[in-house]
Amino acid sequence: MHPTSSLAESERRQADAAPDDWEAPYRQMVLHDLAADIELGFFLAYYRNFAIPSIAATLQRNGEITQRPVKRSYDTAIVTYELICNGLDSERGRHMIRLLNHVHRHVPGNNDDFLYVLLTLLVVPIRWARAHGWRPPTPAEETAATRFYQEIGARMNIGTIPSTFAEAEQFFDHYERKNIAQSPGGVQLMASTVQVLKSRLPGPVRPVVKQMLSVMFDDDRLTDALGLPRATPLNKAALHAALKARNAIHRRRPLAKKPHFVPGLEGSSLYPNGYRLDDIGPENIMTPSSQPNHEPS
Repeated sequence: MHPTSSLAESERRQADAAPDDWEAPYRQMVLHDLAADIELGFFLAYYRNFAIPSIAATLQRNGEITQRPVKRSYDTAIVTYELICNGLDSERGRHMIRLLNHVHRHVPGNNDDFLYVLLTLLVVPIRWARAHGWRPPTPAEETAATRFYQEIGARMNIGTIPSTFAEAEQFFDHYERKNIAQSPGGVQLMASTVQVLKSRLPGPVRPVVKQMLSVMFDDDRLTDALGLPRATPLNKAALHAALKARNAIHRRRPLAKKPHFVPGLEGSSLYPNGYRLDDIGPENIMTPSSQPNHEPS
């Protein structure tokens, strides 16, 4: 089925984007063209960190996800969308970069750990959209997305950032092969955030939330690490049928004029009247004294 003229025209513009013009096409993809699929990809990327024992242990020790799972989930998404909507060098963008650097200043981990967390936001949404979107991202969009996270990484002093999407995928897959494993911290974090997801869904869907997540991850190694049930062929077929029907409907509709996210006005149960930039961020910020090997002076 051919897409509507506005969808097709936007896809052509996105395909022709110049490499140096990276923020605008990435913003267009995230807020308009592939908005629902990229958002879902961000959502899956957030959970993926729990499958890395060292990262899960740090997140569990910090306490934000287990004590305030709703705020941590919403704030993580808001920071990402603020950077995309406003640009990294805008006033709001610089505020968010300062917040990220402040929050992560004393977080333990090596460069590969920080790079992996960053690249989940690049690789996971693009791969989801490739497999399940109403259209796959164009090569120019993938290039723009890669440059966007390169620039964030540079501003956070993360070294050896891949320069192409293919290189990002290679690092991502190699890191996961070495590090994915079940841990008590990861299972606890997953259980806390699954409860948040259940609270946002209709009652009849809640009992099958874990199965839904397993199907979307489509990776037995990952679901085992997160303490989720393995996806069944029936579950997978149901998801593919639902996405096929959704995509067919989407292709009949014009390109959305309203962006998927509006800075400061994003309504939610946490911020029903919108939010100020100072509302965003964790209450617990790691310090040297919070590290497990800290010795009092």
